[in-house]
Amino acid sequence: MHTKTLKALSDMLASGEISSQELTQHFLDRIQQHDQQLNSFITVTEELALEQAKAADASRAAGNATALTGIPIAQKDIFCTQGVRTSCASKMLDNFEAPYNATVVEKLNQAGTVCLGKTNMDEFAMGSSNETSFYGPVKNPWNTDYVPGGSSGGSAAAVAARLCPAPTGTDTGGS
Repeated sequence: MHTKTLKALSDMLASGEISSQELTQHFLDRIQQHDQQLNSFITVTEELALEQAKAADASRAAGNATALTGIPIAQKDIFCTQGVRTSCASKMLDNFEAPYNATVVEKLNQAGTVCLGKTNMDEFAMGSSNETSFYGPVKNPWNTDYVPGGSSGGSAAAVAARLCPAPTGTDTGGS
């Protein structure tokens, strides 16, 4: 499943071949198995993801699904995600829980996506190598002696390692 396109995953969900809960657990398991060496995630939102996946399955069963309903994604840690640590990869915001959702987060929530967690990045998205995070550098999954580059390196590494089918990112600091 981790090698399928978003369209293929959406079709599998629509046909009932797989549930969002099963798909979400698949990616959560991959994160647990592989991310320790990559450091692509700052926060994994397992409980939230499974709640959202259950809601997505209910929406699909009721006929209220979009093409993205039930698709697991990751949010770059620069985007405020209500009730979830949003640190911008900075020590200064290490314990900050966002009181609201950024517009992109809200729109993806409305589409029914499932948030797997928050991806690592250069601190405040100001960098081009993804080595300035308070949480440590992100490693390139194809060669862990290298970095993925860009301020959205956590998002890039998570997709390249097949830890999520799609993340958000920005081009603020060199991505």
